[in-house]
Amino acid sequence: MKFTVPLVEGVLLRRYQRFLADVSLPDGRVVTAHCPNTGSMLGCKAPGSRVWLSPADNPARKLKWTWELVEVAPGVTVGVHTGRSNSLVREAIEAGSVPELAGYTGIRPEVKYGEGSRIDLLLRAEGRPDCYVEVKNVTAAVEGRTGYFPDAVTTRGAKHLREMSAMVAAGHRAVLVFCVQRTDVDAVRPADHIDPDYGRALRSALAAGVEVLALGARIDADGIDLVRRLVVEVPG
Repeated sequence: MKFTVPLVEGVLLRRYQRFLADVSLPDGRVVTAHCPNTGSMLGCKAPGSRVWLSPADNPARKLKWTWELVEVAPGVTVGVHTGRSNSLVREAIEAGSVPELAGYTGIRPEVKYGEGSRIDLLLRAEGRPDCYVEVKNVTAAVEGRTGYFPDAVTTRGAKHLREMSAMVAAGHRAVLVFCVQRTDVDAVRPADHIDPDYGRALRSALAAGVEVLALGARIDADGIDLVRRLVVEVPG
């Protein structure tokens, strides 16, 4: 995924009210950018961090900037725009970079299923069971090159896992894909210390036949691509 216009670098002053971030630009202006990440952004919102913003392409939009990237350590960039994750995973599937999801001839986004939910991607091909793909964006990590999901309690995430398990029981495939928009992570595991209920739901889903993959990103100011296969660790 390439950014359609050049990003603008700045310095994060604060992130607040979940959807807002004040950023100082090189020309001295302080702008308020849309923060497209509803999580806690654990480790990704320290004041003084280098950040990159994209200008809004809609002149009628109230906030003229969107927060895209943050440098969390020297040389370590994180993509904070969770709305990019579905497109990144779809691009990787269509490019043939995810062998487990190869061979499907149709991809539909945001298809209704389960208990009033929408699956991120529905893959279909004649003679094959439908494949329900749920994408989760990973931005939290600790020392040891391990990423964690979630970074805040998510009852919605646990609900999705139950719905995916039901799809497997009905004869379909269900695949959870962790989209890791970090350049310093080699493995992903459930954040049991943050949301133990999600960890239990993930283990139950695995036992029910839900498949779990993790894809790692290459990130720079030009774009983001999922180019690495990461290890999924689910301790017993």
